[in-house]
Amino acid sequence: MRQPVLLPSTLIRLGLPLVALLGGGATAAPDGKALYTTNCAGCHQATGQGVAGAFPPLAGHVPDLLAASGGRAYVAHVVLYGLQGQINVKGKTYNGAMPAFGQLSDAQLAAILNYVSTSWSNKLPKGQKPFTAAELTKARQTKKTSAQVHALRPKTLK
Repeated sequence: MRQPVLLPSTLIRLGLPLVALLGGGATAAPDGKALYTTNCAGCHQATGQGVAGAFPPLAGHVPDLLAASGGRAYVAHVVLYGLQGQINVKGKTYNGAMPAFGQLSDAQLAAILNYVSTSWSNKLPKGQKPFTAAELTKARQTKKTSAQVHALRPKTLK
């Protein structure tokens, strides 16, 4: 008995709908706003204004961090490894502790950083591009404690 031959055109017609049904193909980029709401807004608030004395504002401050020498790497390390220690933001002192979010994927962390970098009237500094998962992967290669991350804070912002 002869076996039927499936031509490439037949396979394509059968395969494409099957791939769509099974969820194959490109995946959607993580939703930075949703991830921020779930993981960050409890402390930094939905408006990015933070909580006086405990959790600093992200609104109006993230661009300053990113523009400072070493600031972009610092921000990546903060989300990966957390932050412990007193900081000053726009003349106010904060002494809360930020937990590490290294359990999130590099793509998820990049999405959060891009959200906070461009929300609440924040803008990326001139010449900077959005964060990428590859950038977080690179930052993840050097393990740090939250105290070591604190020491990385750009001197111009301490």
